[in-house]
Amino acid sequence: MTDNPDPDKLKGPGGLTLRQIHQQVQQSVERDREAQATRNSLAPPQSRWQRWVRYVWGRSGRR
Repeated sequence: MTDNPDPDKLKGPGGLTLRQIHQQVQQSVERDREAQATRNSLAPPQSRWQRWVRYVWGRSGRR
């Protein structure tokens, strides 16, 4: 258990090293967080009435 594999030498799917995969995932997570933050800031907050209508309409469906 003392020999830890080097992430720069281990290859994962697509031929990338584990370190490269880790960096790609970190960049993707950061982009997703930024996109989510901008999406949330653009939408105006819903009123209590709008939330209630969506709740009722979503549960009843279109009968």
